[in-house]
Amino acid sequence: MSATPRSDIELVAAHRGGDRHAFDELVRRHGDRLWGVAVRTLRHREDAADAVQEALVAAYRRIDGYRGEASVSAWLHRVVVNVCIDRIRRERVRPTVPWPERDIAARGPDPVLEVTTRMAVDDALALLPAEQRVAIVLVDVQGYPVAEVAEILQVAPGTVKSRCARGRARLAVLLGHLREVDA
Repeated sequence: MSATPRSDIELVAAHRGGDRHAFDELVRRHGDRLWGVAVRTLRHREDAADAVQEALVAAYRRIDGYRGEASVSAWLHRVVVNVCIDRIRRERVRPTVPWPERDIAARGPDPVLEVTTRMAVDDALALLPAEQRVAIVLVDVQGYPVAEVAEILQVAPGTVKSRCARGRARLAVLLGHLREVDA
């Protein structure tokens, strides 16, 4: 004989009362849908995973603030959406280095070529060892000075330079096919 599953409201009350498994049940019940919202909002699985985790930690800590004005599901979804929006806003504020301008006909750059190039660069960066990838992203993409990157990574400036050099050499091989497009 199986017990009747508790409602979301009952699980919230049980969590507030000290039941350590009640919140886990809410996560099992709603986690897949929360994940779907985050993936569709942020468009990257890793970002979505981070956002859902951040949202669930926030919901766990703030569940006493849940007043029952909306369903528990709607409340959890709102927490996830708020975290996703915050991440998108932070991404917009983050400084980026524009792609270099090229002498292209007056009609402007080919958007398909730009997107495929960016995707190829992202894929190639993902193949680098983490130390090289971080150094290249900080120095070449974000534009930080080598000395500042050395301080961030807590390594010598020469180490940053060698990681960048090795990473650039690998990228040159991985992205060699793009040179033919430019010719």
